[in-house]
Amino acid sequence: MQSQTQKTLTVVLFAVYILLLTGIILFKLPFYSEKISDGVRVINLAPFQGSFNEDGAVVWPEIVCNVLLFIPFGIYISMLKREWFSMKKVLPILGLSLTFESMQFIFAMGRTDVTDIINNTLGGIIGIGVYSLFLMIFRKRTVKVVNVFAAVLTVCVVLRFAQLFYLSHFVMGRPPVM
Repeated sequence: MQSQTQKTLTVVLFAVYILLLTGIILFKLPFYSEKISDGVRVINLAPFQGSFNEDGAVVWPEIVCNVLLFIPFGIYISMLKREWFSMKKVLPILGLSLTFESMQFIFAMGRTDVTDIINNTLGGIIGIGVYSLFLMIFRKRTVKVVNVFAAVLTVCVVLRFAQLFYLSHFVMGRPPVM
């Protein structure tokens, strides 16, 4: 049974994660942009159609980033909803990914792509598997161990996010001094 302190810490870390995820996916933060929306609505319903460059080689960075961004979601869902079976845990992952892609289309904030939904959901499923592995290794200490690791990682990510935000808005975004 996890203590109330651990559950509260998990909820706080999850909230910070969701805020950062929303900023990264919808607003392309922490990087500077004059406009959030380019006014263009594009939707790609063909899986992995835009995942190749001109030479036909797979463009891995976007695929890997989408998977990595959602691994924590699977871990947090597993921590917060331990009584749910694995397939039920996938539904909020898929739902959040669909929500982000829909919002990108509605507000013309990036490109709506079914590939992103697939990769995000895969990342969440990997997160569920990672949590299951942690459960086998750490047993009753799993929530505490994951929370400590997540807290340290969250502080590092928030500091890096703040640094990039500062650089892109106040250093790179400044007009040249004459």
